[in-house]
Amino acid sequence: MPDNTAEPGETTPVSRPNVIVAVLAIAGIGVSLMQTLVIPLLPELPRLLDASASDTSWAVTATLLAAAIATPVVGRLGDMFGKRRMLLASLAVLVAGSVVAALSQSLAPMVVGRAMQGLAAGVIPLGISIMRDELPKERMASAMALMSGSLGVGGALGLPAAAFLADNADWHVLFWASAGMAAVCFALVARLVPESSVRTGGRFDGVGAVGLSIGLLALLLAVSKGADWGWTEPLTLGLLVLAVVTFLAWGRWELRTREPLVDLRTTVRRQVLVTDLASVVFGFSMLAMSLVLPQLLQLPEATGYGMGQSMLAVGLVMAPSGLVMVAMAPISARITDTKGPKTTLMSGAVIVAAAYGLGAVLMSEIWQLVLVSALMGAGIGLAYGAMPALIMAATPRSETAAANSLNTLMRSIGTSVASAVAGVILAHMTTDFGGVALPSQDAFRLIMGIAAGAALVALAIAAFLPRHTAAGAAEAEPALAGSRA
Repeated sequence: MPDNTAEPGETTPVSRPNVIVAVLAIAGIGVSLMQTLVIPLLPELPRLLDASASDTSWAVTATLLAAAIATPVVGRLGDMFGKRRMLLASLAVLVAGSVVAALSQSLAPMVVGRAMQGLAAGVIPLGISIMRDELPKERMASAMALMSGSLGVGGALGLPAAAFLADNADWHVLFWASAGMAAVCFALVARLVPESSVRTGGRFDGVGAVGLSIGLLALLLAVSKGADWGWTEPLTLGLLVLAVVTFLAWGRWELRTREPLVDLRTTVRRQVLVTDLASVVFGFSMLAMSLVLPQLLQLPEATGYGMGQSMLAVGLVMAPSGLVMVAMAPISARITDTKGPKTTLMSGAVIVAAAYGLGAVLMSEIWQLVLVSALMGAGIGLAYGAMPALIMAATPRSETAAANSLNTLMRSIGTSVASAVAGVILAHMTTDFGGVALPSQDAFRLIMGIAAGAALVALAIAAFLPRHTAAGAAEAEPALAGSRA
């Protein structure tokens, strides 16, 4: 039986829900900033770290891999030992990783620091789960929409800030700033966020954690580095085979062990499974904007379709998407409360598909890209606000952190696949510009079209969600308990 009691003195009455929501959202934004922190530095990293461009790409890859591995593990630990406790641990690792990167002068410590920053990715699903445990029912939908949307908000708003700092200060300042923000978030959480009384107790599934980590590491390494290594090279193919074999063995173990890392019986429930599948496709669709718009803005005007803008301008063009995500949180909650999260998710898919459809046609002026970016933010804000509501309505209260973490992982897998697909397209559909091969305009249009198609696939997947979704976990508990009996 789950241990739903708190340690003495850990739980305090939730008298200030607005404060809790604000603190958790700020922490989520701070963690998501790590996604875009090094983007303005990428062209200069080989010189700054005295390494090849291929090697310095690990400053991005290490964060991705660490986040994928840490998210489900930290979620399960949060359910077992306390969500606030693991939230604080994640933020502490983020501070330490930022300091390591800030002190780095060579590639190895930079990669270590960036990997440590990636280990903090569990903050957002942990925050959503704390909201479920601590907030009044009428506040949950809007709060979860805001917290889930912070994943995109930090990425969108972080790019112009990082570009400004990179252009006007020593590059180490970027990491000192991230360390300072993480430290502030740690202090705010420690002071203002109560510990949840909902615990599962039990024993941690170490074998399951190792198996899942190996499978994810093999899969994401193959997907993220396949374009550099070659998709038909033995290393790439070997990693893909290793991922398949590992996941099959891991799934068998999780089904047979008494206290699994991931309760696959809950995961394959229709509502959870369909939401996770839609999250993969949405993650794929979301990343395309981040790959296409910056390149269109930065390519030389002489190409006929590039706009010759700086990285700071790129950040300012993409920032409206993050602001719109924040603005969409109450709208997402209102639709969820009145029509259900299924309608919210499907509405977001339609808007995202429309945004990419417009983007395939409107890409000749900056205002057009701002419009596409803002419309994309509206669609993602709706969809990301609906996903945690769908997951938690079909998940036992004692497993919310693990379930939300798995859903976040599904989005990350989708973005990784999108990066690989877009990389292949941009590498093979090129135009000659002064002896240099640059991505062609048709390549960008094709990526936009594929992303629009992915959003429509997410729409079709979401159509299989149950028509009626329970508003909270309490309704789901009896059915889930019966399914495990």
